[in-house]
Amino acid sequence: MSISVLIEAALTLLKGTGAKVLVLLKSPPEELISTLLPKGDFRVLLVGPSFEVRREDLIQVSIPTNLDLESSLNLISAFLLEQGLLHEGEPFVYISEDSVGIKSVSKNVFAANGFFSHQQSVVQRLLEVAIELSVEGREGYPVGTLFVIGDVKNVLKHSHPMLPNPFKGHRISVLNRDSKEIIKEFAQIDGAFVVSSRGRIVAAGVYIEVDPRKLDLSLPKGLGSRHIAAAGITKLTKAIAISLSESGTIRIFKNGTMLLEYNPRMKY
Repeated sequence: MSISVLIEAALTLLKGTGAKVLVLLKSPPEELISTLLPKGDFRVLLVGPSFEVRREDLIQVSIPTNLDLESSLNLISAFLLEQGLLHEGEPFVYISEDSVGIKSVSKNVFAANGFFSHQQSVVQRLLEVAIELSVEGREGYPVGTLFVIGDVKNVLKHSHPMLPNPFKGHRISVLNRDSKEIIKEFAQIDGAFVVSSRGRIVAAGVYIEVDPRKLDLSLPKGLGSRHIAAAGITKLTKAIAISLSESGTIRIFKNGTMLLEYNPRMKY
């Protein structure tokens, strides 16, 4: 089905539902985008892995590329909430590779101000890995792990190795596609990954040393030690942390606060 046919169907949905946002999961030709923008009664959001040029007339958001449609729509829902573009229960229309649909924004995908404004390719790649581990596990078993990204020097001051560092002397980057299986394999060991802001895996199997009683953490009740460590290390340093629980829930932390909570196994 041609993109022009999908756009026509999407415009009909927008008119019929009164939706205020059209999400393009498949980038159409430039001339088609230009015909959509002046209409004025809705905003256009373009999704992609990255954008070299930002446009004032077009909302652009980068999310992991290797996600199924439902996962992508839930993260877009979080973005729309965070940016105040839509409120809970309001619909948006989307165009994917070969279909058109409508989805209502839900607060079941929790996002607080901060995640998308700090988003970068390293965080995106590790979020992508976390989502795959949540859905697939490893060798049939659920996996829980923790990624701490950035401010490596200070992160290491608040941690100690639980085993010999398997990445010592190696320059393995999370941005290299070949590293994904390596990350998944070492996600089965206890402890956290420490990753530089440029994507180099500095260490794995690291124990994060934080005392939550000495920190002013804004966290929901009932979170376990992995999530407390994630929140605590981001309070003590400038790092971002992505935690994955055995239940499949992914949480992202910055400045001691949970920015996003999402479980790909759940149907929202």
